[in-house]
Amino acid sequence: MTTPALLPLSGRRLPALNLGASSFPHHRATLRLSEKFILLLILSAFITLCFGAFFFLPDSSKHKRFDLGLEDVLIPHVDTSKGGKSLGSFLIHGQGHDEHRHREEEERLRNKIRADHEKALEEAKEKLKKSRDEIQAEIQTEKNKVVQELKKKDSKPLPPVPLPNLIGINSGEPADPDIQEKRNKIKEMMKHAWDNYRQYGWGHNELKPIARKGHSTNIFGNSQMGATIVDALDTLYIMGLHDEFREGQEWIDKNLDFSVNSEVSVFEVNIRFIGGLLAAYYLSGQEVFKIKAVQLAGKLLPAFNTPTGIPWAMVNLKSGVGRNWGWASAGSSILAEFGTLHMEFVHLSYLTGDPVYYNKVMHIRKLLQKMDRPNGLYPNYLNPRTGRWGQHHTSVGGLGDSFYEYLLKAWLMSDKMDTEARKMYDDAIEAIEKHLIRKSNGGLTFIGEWKNGHLERKMGHLTCFAGGMFALGADGSRDDKAGHYLQLGAEIAHTCHESYDRTTLKLGPEAFKFDGGVEAVAVRQNEKYYILRPEVIETYWYMWRFTHDPKYRQWGWEATQAIDKYCRVSGGFSGVKDVYSSSPAYDDVQQSFFLAETLKYLYLLFSNDDLLPLDNWVFNTEAHPLPVLHLANTTLSGNPAYR
Repeated sequence: MTTPALLPLSGRRLPALNLGASSFPHHRATLRLSEKFILLLILSAFITLCFGAFFFLPDSSKHKRFDLGLEDVLIPHVDTSKGGKSLGSFLIHGQGHDEHRHREEEERLRNKIRADHEKALEEAKEKLKKSRDEIQAEIQTEKNKVVQELKKKDSKPLPPVPLPNLIGINSGEPADPDIQEKRNKIKEMMKHAWDNYRQYGWGHNELKPIARKGHSTNIFGNSQMGATIVDALDTLYIMGLHDEFREGQEWIDKNLDFSVNSEVSVFEVNIRFIGGLLAAYYLSGQEVFKIKAVQLAGKLLPAFNTPTGIPWAMVNLKSGVGRNWGWASAGSSILAEFGTLHMEFVHLSYLTGDPVYYNKVMHIRKLLQKMDRPNGLYPNYLNPRTGRWGQHHTSVGGLGDSFYEYLLKAWLMSDKMDTEARKMYDDAIEAIEKHLIRKSNGGLTFIGEWKNGHLERKMGHLTCFAGGMFALGADGSRDDKAGHYLQLGAEIAHTCHESYDRTTLKLGPEAFKFDGGVEAVAVRQNEKYYILRPEVIETYWYMWRFTHDPKYRQWGWEATQAIDKYCRVSGGFSGVKDVYSSSPAYDDVQQSFFLAETLKYLYLLFSNDDLLPLDNWVFNTEAHPLPVLHLANTTLSGNPAYR
C-alpha cells in the first residue's frame, strides 16, 4: 500500500514524524538580571496594588450592605479560625457596630496588610539572591507536590478481583543447547536495545539510536510518555530481565502522567499502553500497572462521544476533545482502530467491575452487525457522524488487519464462550477467501486488497500476520475446515518468507507485488524499507506452536541474523530504507514495537511451549499477553454469550 507522509502505515502503526530541535538561542547570562528585575517589579506592583486597594474600598458603614461573597478572595488576611469574624460578617453587621471599634478594626487590617507587604518584599529579595537553577529547583519541587496530591486524588482503590489461573510465566527453557544459545542471543539483543534506550532516550517514547537521543511520533502527541518502557515491560519479564523490569516499573510509578495536554491515537495508546500495562500487571501482580491502565482508560472514554458511538481516531488527554485523521476518507474512523479495542476493554471491565468499557466495545460490535457489507467484506472506513461506510476499500493489512484478529481473539479470550465473535470472524474470513486470497503464477498464495470492486495484487508486510491468525483460528472452524486453515496459514508463511528471501538483506519489504513476472518483490522505492516489523516472525511463531515444523525456527533464525547484521548499531537497532541494497541507509528509529513484538516473538519461537501457553494466554495486537477469562471468573453479563 502506498502511503503518503502522514498516512498510517497500518491500522496498527503510524509513521514517525521527525521534529527538529529548537533553533532559538539560549541567552541565559544576559537574561538573568532582567528576569530578576521584572520578577521583583511584578511582585512589588501586585502587593502594592493589594495594599492600596484597601484604602479605596467603600466604607461599609456608610453604604447599604452589598455582599458579593468574594471577601475571602479579595482580602484573605482575616483569620476566622481564632474567633475573629470574616470580612463578610463585618459587611453584614457593619451598620450596627460602634464607629470607633470599626476604625480600630480597619487600622488593624491596614497594619497587617502593610506587614505582609513588607514580608513579601523581603522574601522576594531573598529569592532573587538565589541562582536561576535554585529558583527553578524550588518551583519544580512545588509542582511535584501538586502533582503528587492530584495523583492521590486520582488513585481510587479498585475492587479486589480474583486473578485468572496464570500458567507459564516463568518457564520455557529449551533442553537443546543449540536452541538455548539462539534464545540467549535474542535476549542479548533485547538487552542491547533496552540499555541504549535507557542511556540515550529514557522517558522519551522511542530512541534514535544513531543520533543517540529520544524520538517521538504524532501518534503519541507532544509528550514524553515512555512508550518504549511500557511496551517492553512484559518482554523483559518473560526473559528474566528483572532488574530492567524494576527500572521500568519505577519510572512508570513516578513519571507516567496522563493529565497532559496532548493529542494521542486512541488505538495506539490502547494497544501499547493499556495492553502493556495490563500484561505487566498480570505477569508481575504489581498494582501500579493496573491503576495506571485504568487511569489512562478513563482519559480515552471521551473519544466515544460521537453520534454513533464509533470513537474518534485521536483524543486530547486533557480536554477530551476528539477528531479523526485528516486524510481518512471524508472524516471517517478506521476499522482496524475502532475494531481493536475489545480485548483490553473487556479486561478493564473485569478488573474494575465497571461495565462502561465492555459496553463501549459491544456497542461497536452491535452497530457493525446491523450494517450491510459489500460482498460480505468490511470496508476500512466508517463515518462516526453518519454511521455510513466511507470509501469501499478492504484490506487484511494496513487499516483493516487487527479488526479480524480481535474477532477471533475475543472468542478465545472468553474461553470460547463468545460465539457471536466467532461467527463474525468466520463470516469475514469466508468473504476474504472468496474475494481477496489468490495464487500467483508462481504458486504463491497471497492476500490482495479490494478497492472499489477491483483486486489489487499487492500484499503488505502487515498482512503477513494473517498466516498466524489462520492457524490460531483453525481449531473451531466451520465444516471441519481446521486442516484447510492450518494449510492456508502455512502458505501465507511461505509467501512472506519468500518476500524476505528475495531481498539482498534477507529482510522483508513494506509491501510486495504479484504482477506479471514480479512476485513477492517490492516495486516502488517507498515500499522497500524495513522498520523492524514483527508480523512475519509472529506468523513463524504461531506456525511453530501448531506444527513444530523445524523450518519455522530456521526461518526465524535467518531473520534474527539479518536484523543483528544490518539493523544493529552501537546505539541500539534501526530500521533500513532499502532491503535490496547491500549498503542501505538507516532510518534512525528504534520502534517501541521492536521490543514489544519482534524480539518477544523470536524469544518465544526458541522457547518451549510451556512459556505462555496458548490455551491460557491470548496476545493483543502489540504482542501483550492477556489471560483467558474462564467462565467461572467472568463477571460480564451484558452479552448472552457470557451467561
